[in-house]
Amino acid sequence: MPDPERPEGPGGYDPVGPRPHEAVSPTGQGGPMDLALEEAESVEGIEKTGPRGGTGPGEKPRSLWSDAWHQLRRNPVFIISSLMILFLVIISIWPQLIASGDPLQCDLSKSQQGSSPGHPFGYDTQGCDVYTRTVYGARASITVGVCATLGAALLGSLLGGLAGFFGGWGDALLSRVADIFFGIPVVLGGLVFLSVVTSTTVWPVVGFIVLLGWPQIARIGRGSVITAKQNDYVQAARALGAGNGRMMLRHVAPNAVAPVIVVATIALGTYIALEATLSFLGVGLRPPTVSWGIDISNAASQIRNAPHMLLWPAGALSLTVLAFIMLGDAVRDALDPKLR
Repeated sequence: MPDPERPEGPGGYDPVGPRPHEAVSPTGQGGPMDLALEEAESVEGIEKTGPRGGTGPGEKPRSLWSDAWHQLRRNPVFIISSLMILFLVIISIWPQLIASGDPLQCDLSKSQQGSSPGHPFGYDTQGCDVYTRTVYGARASITVGVCATLGAALLGSLLGGLAGFFGGWGDALLSRVADIFFGIPVVLGGLVFLSVVTSTTVWPVVGFIVLLGWPQIARIGRGSVITAKQNDYVQAARALGAGNGRMMLRHVAPNAVAPVIVVATIALGTYIALEATLSFLGVGLRPPTVSWGIDISNAASQIRNAPHMLLWPAGALSLTVLAFIMLGDAVRDALDPKLR
């Protein structure tokens, strides 16, 4: 029955449109009303599921870290490098899982012999099994790299973050001190600093790397904090009366730590290579510590007669450094939206 309050146009067309309680159904004639209905259904579907099946208005948006993890899980470079690093960490903790021999047990009668059953990498000049020493050498390199990276990252991010947040004379003093350390050649500094150390443990090498490695991370952390503290949410927290400690821990640090993580991950591989370089020069790790740098140094003079002595520890060192650099590149791509 027609509604006396709603006029009808020619052909029964209702110019006012349906009431809220009335259902709208397509006419089946492909007219403007059907097209409008299809567009409305498409918009409604996007609002429910979000573009590309992502989060919609009713769902909680992903944070920077969850979005980075979402990207990393789909990055083959991250997966391959993570598996390589996981394998290296496992054999550095439990080398006996894949090497049953003793790296310090040598037999001079087998000096520089090639591969044989049970000894696929052959023997070195002292008659030690190259395979066993290569496996056990991962422990010293991974320990130096991880400890030096943690020390440099903690010290550098703390000093750089405080200097960037408060500024003033402390910021200027830190910048000048960092410039002094940047001017010290790493290898020359290691030769001078470690030549007077008689310890055969890894800690002098770790301390030296931390001493020369913190300025780089401090400069990165300082710049990140200066950028983060200028954002609107930090200014709003300051206007609401938040103290310096709360703003630093709750608002600035979580949004400034991403560049520090990227630089530290890439620097870890560099620190492992630096330890091997110093050990090769005779001022890093010393026997009886088993290290790839020591084995490479011992095999350098015999590369023509027994190249297997050099190739295996050098190859293990190269793959380790490559794995950490690949991991750092993948983390950088995931944490920096500008690179996507």
